[in-house]
Formats: sequence, C-alpha cells, structure tokens
Amino acid sequence: MNNQWTVSKIKALKGKNKIICLTAADWLMARLLDEVGIHLILVGDSLAMTVLGYENTLPVTMEQMLHHTAAVARGVKNALVVADMPFLSYQTSEKDAIANAGQFIKKAGAGAVKIEGGSFRAPVIKALTRNGIPVLAHIGLTPQSIKTMGGYKVQGKTQKEAKELIKDARMLEKAGAFAIVLECMPPQTARKITKSVKIPTIGIGAGSVCAGEVLVVNDLIGLNVVPPPRFARPRADVASAIRAAAEEYLREVKGTAQH
Repeated sequence: MNNQWTVSKIKALKGKNKIICLTAADWLMARLLDEVGIHLILVGDSLAMTVLGYENTLPVTMEQMLHHTAAVARGVKNALVVADMPFLSYQTSEKDAIANAGQFIKKAGAGAVKIEGGSFRAPVIKALTRNGIPVLAHIGLTPQSIKTMGGYKVQGKTQKEAKELIKDARMLEKAGAFAIVLECMPPQTARKITKSVKIPTIGIGAGSVCAGEVLVVNDLIGLNVVPPPRFARPRADVASAIRAAAEEYLREVKGTAQH
C-alpha cells in the first residue's frame, strides 16, 4: 500500500480529516515527524530564526533553503515536503520564480513550494502550476512583508479586510494553488475563507476552523530561547531538557578532573 502523501491526497482530506502539518529543517526532525504520520512537512523560512539566528525571515537565501530542504527530503518517506521560497526568490519575475521553484523540486526533492501573497501572486502561481510545480499559497500575516505591514499584526480583523482575504483566496485557488495557509487572523475570518474555497485551508494562529493546522516545530516542543507565539501551546520543554543534560555532563566531567 502506498502511504505517500501527495498534493491530490492532501486536497482530498478537506471535509474528511484534519490536515496535520509541522515544520522541519533537518534530517533527524523530518524523520521523527514522518514516522509519527504527519501529513505535510514544511521547510519553513522560519528556520532563519530557529536555526540560523536571524531576527526575521528576510535574510535567508535560496542556497540555505535548498540545503535544508534536501536534508528534510532525505528524512521523509511518506509526508509531502513543501519548501518555503525565500524573500526575492519569486517576487522579481515569473521566470525567476519558475527557475528557483524548479530547484526545490529537481535538486532538493521537495514535492511542492510555498509562496506568500494575495491575489497579485495569482500570475506567478499559475505560471508555476502550469510548469508542473505544485504551490501552497499563504495569506493573512505574511512574514516576508513585515516591513510594509509594520510588524507581526493580526490580519482580517475588519469586514473589509476579511472580504479582501476571501477574494485573495478565491483568486489563488483559481490560479492553481492546492491549499492556502491562513496566518494570524480571527477564527471567524478563517472560517469564511475556508467555506469560500474548495481547496483546503491550513491555519496558524487562525483558530481550529481550517481544514488543517501547521506549527513551527520548535514552538510545539518548547525548543526556544524566547517565548512562543500566544497561539502556540508547547507540548514539551526540550530546551530545558537540553540545558539540564548539558549541565549534568558539565558537572560530571568537571568531577573527573585531575587535581
């Protein structure tokens, strides 16, 4: 039996079962998540902060994202691996978008790519999907646009903003996106968007009303040096466990020092 998660299988889950998604940035994490049965593993550009120590997602490069995507793909047998396209890898032209997205599929082994932006991204999504590259769209809070958004702010709070997001979702569906990430918006807005499109919506900080949910894995397992977002509930405290183990090792080795 083929247990591999494909774009078509993910789409078919809407209305039947929740789509479960987590991020990963390395082989080991990807393998562990895949063994559990996570449907979609996103190589998020959030690794800019969680792995590389940047303040936001903007500095991460194509080379870095390809490197981490390839590592994740090597650890996965069944999940759909989706690579986040970094800032300026698809905004400059459709030609650049196709060339860069193609690298994630051809070189790194991803099954799809994710790009941020509303209806103005429809031409790029259409170009990618026509060239055999599945696209996960992303609207609401789009971290690559924090300079124009003025920071990490909840989107879709007003009726006007909600209508715009619904319009965006419909345009992205029409362009060929197989699903849409809805980030940081009121649950009532996420519900309206989910009902307005046939493709799945995957929420993060959007309540539990979407067809699926995604979390940065560090926020799930408590592997942070700063508090996680308010919507994320850690199920473990891995950071404390690492510190405790390292401190115990430090004491043990110090205790064996020759005097």
